[in-house]
Amino acid sequence: MAKRKRRFMTPKAARRKTRKLRGRVSERRKKEFLYRGFTMEQLQSMPLYPLEDDPDSQGVVNLLGARARRSFERGMSQENDHLRNRVKRANGKVVRTHRRDMVILPEFVGSTIGIHNGQGFTEIDVKPEMIGHFLGEFGITRNTVTHSGPGVGATKSSKHVPLK
Repeated sequence: MAKRKRRFMTPKAARRKTRKLRGRVSERRKKEFLYRGFTMEQLQSMPLYPLEDDPDSQGVVNLLGARARRSFERGMSQENDHLRNRVKRANGKVVRTHRRDMVILPEFVGSTIGIHNGQGFTEIDVKPEMIGHFLGEFGITRNTVTHSGPGVGATKSSKHVPLK
């Protein structure tokens, strides 16, 4: 029997091997979600608008980005308010809507919303990372075009396919 030649590991390979072993931790710790320094429980217990009699009170609207905050400061439309109530009442059911301009609020987290994209409804599960974005950002309206070969009426030069 031939003796097997023993291979020694370079320091770089040893470091790579220990990094791989460290990366295979059986149970990863889930990082707690924070939105502008607030936990999900704090966000869901917060009122939508700050209380008028308490100057220190914080509202969810004040935490949103400028564009979303401006749309709430102008006043929520009747249709968006209706959608908000429907999402609150839906117990695990899909809420279908055409309201692509509605801002995702903390109270929407965990629900499923069907967003109309012009042809059908795209169902999304609302996650905490989506807070402050508009619903329309998640219902993509444009499809990528994949062309096949040249069609009827194509010129002879466009039908030419090079060999290599």
